[in-house]
Amino acid sequence: MTTGTIETGRKAGLQRFLGQTLPYILLIITILPIIIGYAWILIATFSVRTEGLVPKDANGNIGGFTLQNWSFLNDPMIWRATLNSFTIAIGMVIGVGVVSTLMGYALSRMNFAGRKGLLGMIIVLQAFRAEMLLIAIFQVLVFIAGIPLIGKSFGFNTVGGVAFVMIALQLPLGVWLMKGFFDNISWDMERAALIDGASRFRVWWEIIIPLIKPGIAALAIFNFIQGWSNYLIAATFTIGTKVSTLPVFLNQFSGDTSLASWNSVAALGMFQLIPVMIFFIFTQEALLSIYGGGAKGGV
Repeated sequence: MTTGTIETGRKAGLQRFLGQTLPYILLIITILPIIIGYAWILIATFSVRTEGLVPKDANGNIGGFTLQNWSFLNDPMIWRATLNSFTIAIGMVIGVGVVSTLMGYALSRMNFAGRKGLLGMIIVLQAFRAEMLLIAIFQVLVFIAGIPLIGKSFGFNTVGGVAFVMIALQLPLGVWLMKGFFDNISWDMERAALIDGASRFRVWWEIIIPLIKPGIAALAIFNFIQGWSNYLIAATFTIGTKVSTLPVFLNQFSGDTSLASWNSVAALGMFQLIPVMIFFIFTQEALLSIYGGGAKGGV
């Protein structure tokens, strides 16, 4: 073997090595700040104070591990706020999920009068942010509050009212997302089921829905996170601690008018993160199979 051949082999091996390792190096560099941030939160929640990632006690010595930062769990209001946030998040998962799958299927599979106009309107609605609609939403919730029975659950200053508003704001994105998944499902099985006499609803429920579980999982995770962590809507349309949510409680916990214990704030932030992680664990199997669904061919 000549020297030139050996040198060429070395260069090829070096190029192959760089090609295999460089993406991982770039990925590590990219996510390193995120990992450091989560590591600080985890360390800070069980420390008296921290200097960087080093836990310190009151005297400045390394150590100082404590559970005092989690003392907020003894406050009944934290559990009420947790229940309110969970109710809103689950309401968004169910409400947006059901309406988006039904409407997305209709827009993808059915040809009806006004279909194109409705699609365009959905895009326009997505352009309106919540900040632009606060006054209009307030007027609507106040009007709903005056309706007997319904107003007590879905009017102004109610958990149901906050959930109702957030569902309405997330529907345009949910409908477009579901329509995209329905468009990628082949018509073959659906046509066969319709020819055999199955109803549209049965086709939607028994044939199409199982094929778009990854899309439903993605939409569910997105809506759960939005409902669980949204601050603006809950803070604007609720008054008092009985209907406050975890983000509102966290903001009051670290208010500008009092000296905040950032390690306690980190513990509360970790507490708020736990349900999201649990929800993701139970939906990740469907989410990670997002490219394993039906073949293209939607009409």
